Amino acid sequence: MAETAPADTRLLAIAADQLKEFGPKHVTVVGIADAAGMTHANVYRYFANKAALIDAVAGQWLRRMEATIADIADSPDPADDKLERLIQAWARVHRDLLKADRHLFDVYCTATETARPLIRKHRSRMRLLIERVLDEGITTGKFDPRDREKAHAFITDSVYRFINPLTVRLDAEVPQDILDQRLATMIRVILRALANGSV
Repeated sequence: MAETAPADTRLLAIAADQLKEFGPKHVTVVGIADAAGMTHANVYRYFANKAALIDAVAGQWLRRMEATIADIADSPDPADDKLERLIQAWARVHRDLLKADRHLFDVYCTATETARPLIRKHRSRMRLLIERVLDEGITTGKFDPRDREKAHAFITDSVYRFINPLTVRLDAEVPQDILDQRLATMIRVILRALANGSV
């Protein structure tokens, strides 16, 4: 007999599908419950309200992104190579989501604008991953920043345009090759500054 997914997992999958198809305004707890074959009251056993359910869908995507970045941070490559790949992946997953699921991307933007808890937690986790690579680079002599905190801020400030969903959305019509060139330039600047101690 095939195992069924836990109810909360099924609800998240249904919510993600409906969000992608209809957008957050048209997703309803009743509609998700119907698709799951349960009463809407049963949905509230797992999620306090529609907003919590939508946030959980966004949080699921954020955790997948964090896992992608963590895999790079944990790889055996030199810190400068890791930082380059990490930034590229960070930018790419934003662009990919914008193209693949505009409704979820808009939810992510709204959560960012309102600094909801899932975004604050996400930022903290991403900061730890960047710091891990930065500290490794300092330990191995790849990086020689004058100030660790300023170096971290320099990294995120330099690539802000490519990793913040609001600015990524503003650049939606910019050709990908142009964005790739701009990001590559910023990465070169970051790596040079970290290596020569100018930050």
